[in-house]
Amino acid sequence: MRTRTWMSGRLTWAFRNRADRFGGCSRFVVLSAALRRRAAAGLFAVAVVVAAGAGCDVIEGSGPGPSASTEGGEATRRVEAKATNPPPGLPAAFTAGQRLDWSACPAPSAAQGDGDAPGDGWECATMKAPLDYRRPGRDTIDVAMIRKRTTGPERKRIGSLLLNFGGPGQSGVMGLPKYADDYAPLGERYDLVSFDPRGVGRTAPVSCGEKEFEGGDACEKHSGGLLPYVGTSQTARDLDLMRYLLGDEKLNYFGVSYGTELGGVYAHLFPKNVGRLVLEAPVDPTQDRLQDNLSQVKAVQLAFDRFAQHCANTYDDCPTGSDSEQADQRVIELLDKLRKEPAPTDGDEELDGDLAAHAIANYLDLGEEGRGPLVKALNEVMERGTGSKLLQNAYDHAPGARVRSWAGVSARSETWGGNGTSAFVAITCADSNLRPGFTEAEEMIKRTKAASPVFGEAWSLNVYLCYDWPFEGERATPDVSADGAPPILVVANTGDPTTPYAGAKHMAGELGEEVGVLLTVRAEGHGSYPYNRCATRAVNTYLLDGTPPGRGATCS
Repeated sequence: MRTRTWMSGRLTWAFRNRADRFGGCSRFVVLSAALRRRAAAGLFAVAVVVAAGAGCDVIEGSGPGPSASTEGGEATRRVEAKATNPPPGLPAAFTAGQRLDWSACPAPSAAQGDGDAPGDGWECATMKAPLDYRRPGRDTIDVAMIRKRTTGPERKRIGSLLLNFGGPGQSGVMGLPKYADDYAPLGERYDLVSFDPRGVGRTAPVSCGEKEFEGGDACEKHSGGLLPYVGTSQTARDLDLMRYLLGDEKLNYFGVSYGTELGGVYAHLFPKNVGRLVLEAPVDPTQDRLQDNLSQVKAVQLAFDRFAQHCANTYDDCPTGSDSEQADQRVIELLDKLRKEPAPTDGDEELDGDLAAHAIANYLDLGEEGRGPLVKALNEVMERGTGSKLLQNAYDHAPGARVRSWAGVSARSETWGGNGTSAFVAITCADSNLRPGFTEAEEMIKRTKAASPVFGEAWSLNVYLCYDWPFEGERATPDVSADGAPPILVVANTGDPTTPYAGAKHMAGELGEEVGVLLTVRAEGHGSYPYNRCATRAVNTYLLDGTPPGRGATCS
């Protein structure tokens, strides 16, 4: 999922966010598991990969989990696939000479964040990969992986299902056990597998400070040798190596928000290895980072306008008033007040205006299910002057939100969400080659503020992301053209406040005329799986049976 962040000036980095994608995980306690996944995808993206196997040989199952499902009271032996198409150009040590050794998962590392080992039924492994795929004979990195073996009969197993929780910057090793229940129907036919992307968690973790995110100079000091190699195109190549080592001829992928960018880049690099790809709540591959930020703030404003109208029609005590104009005025006044005098909460941290703006957007990411809780959160801060409910949702979608200004304004520790903030910035700036000068940046800030009366101020701080990054980025926009690939399913909500619906049309088109298949979901919120029954049924049918919906298909 793409992650909301913001930064102000060369010496002031500020980050807010919600995932992708599938954003972080201190979420509103009453949310269901499915809604928690949606919150995390809010520009953190969830990416799910399903890989279809080729030729097989029979070996005994390994690891602490069940060796196989049982039929007739007898345990079956695991049938492991043996792929025949290794990634091109890699030394044999990475392919034929490497085997994934699955064993009990350890407790989280400091870079993965707080928590316990996932326990029974989960296995972990480490994959060796080149640091630089252009020079694969030199340095290597360890890629951390996790899996839960299929719950269905072994004879019906299709392959491995990888989940990547996007962001970028979120640990898939930590995320998969939290969200696996959302994919239970798919888990009956696939092993559920995820990993920590480059720069994240246990996979060559990026550090940008001793305890806090301290900016680009600190990133170069602590992780300069890694920064040029943590971009999305490198992670896409890791995916293909995983595909091979998992024994799969084809990679089938389900990516949400930022995860759609990863999936699209993979399809471009390896069109012949594409199986069934689902790209849900897609980013717009035709827009650069600044254009994307501008489109996003417009979409958030429109989602807020729809919420305000719903609130006025539903609640006698609607905190945003009787129409959208009054709603804008009331919330702008609230945010300005909080910027001058932050509200107390039931914890040690106060709620300021920028945090409140992103918290509101995070509730909007939850679609209709987030409207009632948002009404309560706004009533609390407007009537009682406390911001506990908004603060609870201010950091849900990504580790990037954990850092404020490293120039002395309430800097945040990275330990809450592992190294997610450092990873988010490093991956974003490795991908994007935009380094706007002062004049260009100030002009974009003006445009961003003008695009949204409520959210423009907070979103304008994103413009200076990567301003003083010590390395060049790879490109302005990702190439996702995938000529020769089979149909790829693109799923998008018309009311998505984070990845606007127009971007889904562009994604489907850029994939290729015979490749991209767009499923339109007429719904609010960031992501529709597994919340919308129609969309969920279409996605499951495609992933399990290989049948995409017809061109122009729509769900309500």
